[in-house]
Amino acid sequence: MFKIGLSKNAAIARARLAGICNRGFSTETGSKLEGKVALITGAATGIGKATAEKFIQNGAKVVIADIQPQLGQETAKELGPNAAFIACDVTKESDLSNAVDFTISRHNQLDIMYNNAGIACKTPPSIADLDLTVFDRVMNINVRGVVAGIKHASRVMIPRKSGCILCTASVTGILGGLSQHTYSISKCTVIGIVKSVAAELCRHGIRVNCISPFAIPTAFVMEELTQIYRGVDTSRLVELIHKAGALEGAKCEPCDIANAALYLASDDAKYVNGHNLVVDGGFTSSKTLGFPAPDQMQ
Repeated sequence: MFKIGLSKNAAIARARLAGICNRGFSTETGSKLEGKVALITGAATGIGKATAEKFIQNGAKVVIADIQPQLGQETAKELGPNAAFIACDVTKESDLSNAVDFTISRHNQLDIMYNNAGIACKTPPSIADLDLTVFDRVMNINVRGVVAGIKHASRVMIPRKSGCILCTASVTGILGGLSQHTYSISKCTVIGIVKSVAAELCRHGIRVNCISPFAIPTAFVMEELTQIYRGVDTSRLVELIHKAGALEGAKCEPCDIANAALYLASDDAKYVNGHNLVVDGGFTSSKTLGFPAPDQMQ
């Protein structure tokens, strides 16, 4: 993501960012999702975890589906009795099917499916040097995993004639040049998936939307930056990300995406369908020509 590759320093990033990324995260409770049941993939950490917490604060019961069993179990325990965990590898359709069935067996319903799981990629910057093996692996998770999640959520939502399906896209799927081709293509595809599926599921009362975040200093991003900027202090890398934003005086954090997901999952967005909610402080809204001021022309 954002022209950076995979990293092996997950523990460092998570440990040093534990307080930074959650600073200012609201613990205010509400009832926007009272009586609702949500299944969130990739919810052991980062945006998924922040969203699970926000949903629970607003009355939902949440099933955390993640490929990391220890972190997933720890997250479920941390979030309390309204959270449960199931191991899930989104590249395996059977795992997603089992996650949906587990949710139904535990809560007798599934109201919200959030396909959040995804990976970054480490590929050369030029399309001429693209490693198609890596491409296939990333697409298998970021695209096929999303489609499989939607498939199995819809099979239980269609008979009920209601439901909300969310997906995590990215600003890298809106503008070219922000990331390696593989990641950008995968997220652009997610936006297309949402529009395609929304066209069908709207007839069953099911809304399908996605969220495109700006860069956030979660472990997902920080693990990559620590490989590019070896030896640079984590706080400086966090500052680097925040300074890349467009909205002066604000920064994109996991809670911002959780709030967007809460809005889309709630009745506040009851007529919002097939939409890509961009949470980027206006980053993708404009591009200047960079012309010099008149007094600078000779």
